[in-house]
Amino acid sequence: MARFKRILLKLSGESLMGKQGYGIDPERLGAYARQIKEIHQMGVQIGIVIGGGNIFRGLSGATKGFDRVKGDQMGMCATVINSLALSSALGAEGVKNKVLTAIRMEPIGEFFSKWKAIEAMEAGYVCIFSAGTGSPYFTTDTGSSLRGIEIEADVMLKGTRVDGIYTADPEKDPTATKFDDITYNEILTRGLKVMDLTAVTMCNENNLPIYVFNMDVEGNLKRVIEGENIGTYVHS
Repeated sequence: MARFKRILLKLSGESLMGKQGYGIDPERLGAYARQIKEIHQMGVQIGIVIGGGNIFRGLSGATKGFDRVKGDQMGMCATVINSLALSSALGAEGVKNKVLTAIRMEPIGEFFSKWKAIEAMEAGYVCIFSAGTGSPYFTTDTGSSLRGIEIEADVMLKGTRVDGIYTADPEKDPTATKFDDITYNEILTRGLKVMDLTAVTMCNENNLPIYVFNMDVEGNLKRVIEGENIGTYVHS
């Protein structure tokens, strides 16, 4: 039995690199597609936002001399590339899907609208939302919050390479302890680097809970949907 009826799944662009140092690892891409297929077969309505950090990150580009707006636009294009790759992988698994873009770029993808997305998900399509918010100075975390709120998702599932939210970075601090659940205000007060502040605030103000878990362990997405406590639940 699925714990959630409709989800917004946020995937990290960096995770798509897999064992490579750059770009898209076909093995990691295929593993993601198989996990998404599993929950799609359970009847879960799925919207997805994927970052572009494996190809280009606008903010880091700005520190190297790129104009910030153009850098962010390059980052948006990187998310489109990743979205098309995921769309192809899902298609290979027999999962119907649509790529919707925040800026017009037909025929690469359809221009996003809330009603088009909901209609497609209710018809059994996985919807992949690309190009962020379509505006510079916003991260894909904020884009995920926005799309999750717009499609009236029950939860945002943030798939990362760690198994939840910790008191500190567990990859750097061996004494860091994991939260089973935490409030938005605690995240802000403690200064935890879960998502950018705009994204956290949007979720808080619009009552969109977040569940942070390790997407890189195959089968974890289904475990979350089935209600297994393997990550951290963020709530008001």
